[in-house]
Amino acid sequence: MTSSQTETVPDSAQASSPPATVQAFLDAFARRDVAGALALVSPQASVTVHPLGLAGAGRDALRTVLDDLVRAFPDLRLTIRRVITTGDVVTALVKAEGTQATDYAGAINQEKHLDIDQAWRCTVTGGLITGVSAYWCQRQLYRRLAVKRFDAIAIA
Repeated sequence: MTSSQTETVPDSAQASSPPATVQAFLDAFARRDVAGALALVSPQASVTVHPLGLAGAGRDALRTVLDDLVRAFPDLRLTIRRVITTGDVVTALVKAEGTQATDYAGAINQEKHLDIDQAWRCTVTGGLITGVSAYWCQRQLYRRLAVKRFDAIAIA
């Protein structure tokens, strides 16, 4: 392994099992350490965040999602409820909680508390996450953030 690969992939992830890799990713994200979480993601990872209509490739697509969540909910708390592993695919059922501090996903900031169940499905290859699909109910998210009209999201 070259030194540049060692810098990109933390030692703990180099020989990790798929569940350990996903756990380390979620732990870093829960600490609001976006760079640490992304260090466990392949630069060419396939990223789909269904509620936001995002389908892209690479760390940068995922960086935007994670950065937006951390920025909008500075007290973000993730609770892993269950982890389901099937080969190299790991699905984590997560509850995300926090208080909105800035606009998020078109919803203006009203300092509302968010608690929403999410599912993060990750494919792990060689100690790195090579695919991420995230799911949650966007209507529930908007209700929690007190959005009253879905045709003009920024109007509450």
